[in-house]
Amino acid sequence: MRVPLSLPETAAANGCLSAEVPSGPAPVARWERRYRRAVIVTDVLATVLTSAGAGIALALLGFPGVPPAGLAVLTAAAVLWSLAGSWHPRVLGQGHEEYRRLGRGVFAAGAVLAATGLAFPVLEVRPWVFGVLPLLLLIVLAQRYLLRRYLHGARSNGRCLLPVIAAGSPATLRDLIARTRLQPHVGWDVQALCVHRSAGRISEVDGVPVIGGVDELAEHVRRGGYRVVAVTADAHWTPRRLQELAWKIEDTAAEMVVAPVLMEVTGPRLHVSSVLGMPMLKVSAPAFTGGHRVIKALADWVSALLLVVLLAPVLLVISAAVKAGDGGPVIYRQRRTGRNGTTFTMLKFRTMVVDAEVLRPSLADANDAAGPLFKLRRDPRVTRIGAFLRRYSLDELPQLFNVLAGHMSLVGPRPPLPEESETYDYEVQRRLLVKPGLTGLWQVSGRSDLSWAESVRLDLRYVENWSLALDAVILWKTVRAVLTKQGAY
Repeated sequence: MRVPLSLPETAAANGCLSAEVPSGPAPVARWERRYRRAVIVTDVLATVLTSAGAGIALALLGFPGVPPAGLAVLTAAAVLWSLAGSWHPRVLGQGHEEYRRLGRGVFAAGAVLAATGLAFPVLEVRPWVFGVLPLLLLIVLAQRYLLRRYLHGARSNGRCLLPVIAAGSPATLRDLIARTRLQPHVGWDVQALCVHRSAGRISEVDGVPVIGGVDELAEHVRRGGYRVVAVTADAHWTPRRLQELAWKIEDTAAEMVVAPVLMEVTGPRLHVSSVLGMPMLKVSAPAFTGGHRVIKALADWVSALLLVVLLAPVLLVISAAVKAGDGGPVIYRQRRTGRNGTTFTMLKFRTMVVDAEVLRPSLADANDAAGPLFKLRRDPRVTRIGAFLRRYSLDELPQLFNVLAGHMSLVGPRPPLPEESETYDYEVQRRLLVKPGLTGLWQVSGRSDLSWAESVRLDLRYVENWSLALDAVILWKTVRAVLTKQGAY
């Protein structure tokens, strides 16, 4: 049985960015302070150096009306002021909220510069708003990504973890433990558990020791120095008991996290407000229409057009290779189900022999997929060039023309076959509320290695919590998923 470590021992075991152990009772590990300091320092350096370099370049070019030194200082000050919100420890190192705050921060800095230019026409702010700030955003995003990759690598090796104590029912605790082990990049190390006495005499759950009852949770938090108190579903937790727990640990640095009894709804759809004198968690409807959707559609179309132009030589080479393979058609057309159940013809480079559909019934017993999906790890119908195209997802490139036609989006749920969608129950039908995507959460989370249930869960999570920032993160992760060939067959 593993004995929960006290905070100094945990910090020593983690040892990220520094091997030093914090002295005294300070509950925040040294690596947390070092990581935040690294983020701030790199942001400051990037902002100052980029602003100064832009000022020097504009001065040398003799750009009319630009006082380089003054605008460089104003730009740096506006950016650093607006980026402060992205330095909060709770958003650093995971999720897309950090990137969302970065984007909003730079946009806010642009608004400040634009307003200054309107107030003082003598100041020429256009090169700073439309040139310097976008460049600075790209630099800061790259820095944050590299720091995050370092942090996630350290966590995969058992370092830079937050000690967690969890309380709830054995079933929900088991699920929490499994999720933290499956996704170590989140940084949670569940070290101890508390369960209600009604659960019986339980000494451990999946290797994590049970150190007491839920009524002793606050005492263990104070004594153990845990950084996260995770409360999972259990009949014991009433509003009054949760409030008392929050009061008892409010003078510690432990963050209390309560799992709501909701389908996976997160982000901007959740709002806490007072209704009739009671704190209420409001869940707004998913955004399937509106301004953000118009921006998404426009971004899809422009991005697809640029990609088609840039990848035109690649498309021609692949077309010639497929044609030379067996003389069959280059493009494979297949009916798929799109938004609101409408069907469209999806385009792909042909990766199988010409009579692949005729051979499918004879391979039904060898199906490696679950649910209504049909997938073979070693499909004898796949051609030699087709295997290469599938390995790197190059067979999907013609779907850029589906995006241009408005049938698909760059990011969205997997486009199902009509016979698949006909078997959907009410819950799974929600996948069809948005356009299907060339890539999605399923693409960056394992692709064909996912079970049917996991694929559905990821698609529904996307539908429920869609945002432009999430799309940007998925597109970025897609590149890595393709290069590593994860789940591709």
